[in-house]
Amino acid sequence: MRAQCSPCSYSESVAENSELRRSLGPFTLWGLGVGYVISGEYFGWNLGLPIGGSYGMLAATVLVTFMYVSFILSYTELACAIPRAGGAFVYCARAFGPLGGCVGGLVQIIEFVFAPPAIAMAVAAYIHQRFGGVPVELIAIGAYLLFTGLNAWGVRQAALFELAVTVLAVGELLLFCGLTLPSFDWAHFSHNSLPNGYSGIFACLPFAIWFYLAIEGVANAAEEAHNPQRNVALGFGTAMLTLVVLAMAVFFSATGVAGWEQIVYPVPGAEASDAPLPLALALVVGNDSPWYTLLLGVGLLGLIASFHGIILVAGRATFEFGRSGFAPAALARIHPGSGTPRAALAVNLVAGVIAILSGRTAEIITLACFGAVSLYILSMAALIRLRRVEKDLHRPFMAVGYPYLAVLALVLAAICLISLFYYNAQIGLLFLGLVGLGLVYYALRGRHQIVPNWAS
Repeated sequence: MRAQCSPCSYSESVAENSELRRSLGPFTLWGLGVGYVISGEYFGWNLGLPIGGSYGMLAATVLVTFMYVSFILSYTELACAIPRAGGAFVYCARAFGPLGGCVGGLVQIIEFVFAPPAIAMAVAAYIHQRFGGVPVELIAIGAYLLFTGLNAWGVRQAALFELAVTVLAVGELLLFCGLTLPSFDWAHFSHNSLPNGYSGIFACLPFAIWFYLAIEGVANAAEEAHNPQRNVALGFGTAMLTLVVLAMAVFFSATGVAGWEQIVYPVPGAEASDAPLPLALALVVGNDSPWYTLLLGVGLLGLIASFHGIILVAGRATFEFGRSGFAPAALARIHPGSGTPRAALAVNLVAGVIAILSGRTAEIITLACFGAVSLYILSMAALIRLRRVEKDLHRPFMAVGYPYLAVLALVLAAICLISLFYYNAQIGLLFLGLVGLGLVYYALRGRHQIVPNWAS
């Protein structure tokens, strides 16, 4: 029996103009899946090296890779069976009722709303490294305005742009690996390999998660896909395979050139860099080489792909919160001309600009990771419960290795969450505070205006 949501008086206002258009095929979904994540190959992960070293970061990356592969092979069942823009928000509501759905939706929004500001800062760092002069925060805010505008223009245009820049960014990563792998030296790779001992493995988990963070966003685009029951599975599977290959290739290629310190600190004593790949490539070809210039140019597209893509999926997650009645109905409005949730995109833009102005890239990454691993735990729990309570639900794709891989993904995500809280207690309290604020709104208003049967 499906979890039911209480009726409300304003459901008609939410239902009006709240239907998304179907325009995405399997190749476009692959582009979205890889594009959401690919910035994690360009930056972010290197910030874990001072904590874990090369061996610690490698161990964390392998652990996280097992978690993501197990998760995607299980999560795809939910995405194909319930192709809705809310993704995990809807799955949790179906499994655990409105309160469970609210928690699932809140952690999903935290992940998708706070990942773009971190990427925006990396985009700004790449531009600033080449040209300088303009403050990094100003570049980041300008990029946020530009790509929110592109997302508001139309989903087909946004998805085609995402696909184009993703293909270029993948090609650039392969070129980077081709240029740097011949200079790989195991002695350099293994230097200062565990600076904080084995505890560093767990401390650097959030930065290993950055290699794959937000691939689950493919599920949030399912409502806009042609034949979602087939195409979502194809998009998820091919995107995950692509990202595993790229993550391992980039990690070894960059770290093995001259040791991890060289791709974290531009000069001894400097602050950690948001641009590890240019640092590694400069050691091989020099920063005056055309290859270096190409990496900065096309590499910027990799960051833009994730930035633009997660803005897209964050808009859908916030939109679903409004469409269901958990948030103000204005967030569920679809622009009649573009077919996009412009109000939801605007709200996310404001939150992103505030995060950018904080100037704390590593902390923003960690906050997004808190949301992500919480989402993984809740989603796997929802999968297991729905197998029991909705046995007749049409499941075009069945979770591979069920229940073992689903339980493995849940356990590994729980380990990651415990590690995040242990090593990042203040950010963990901020995360709990944001979820708590959302639950207070739900208790005071949201539960009284939920649209009837919205999760059906």
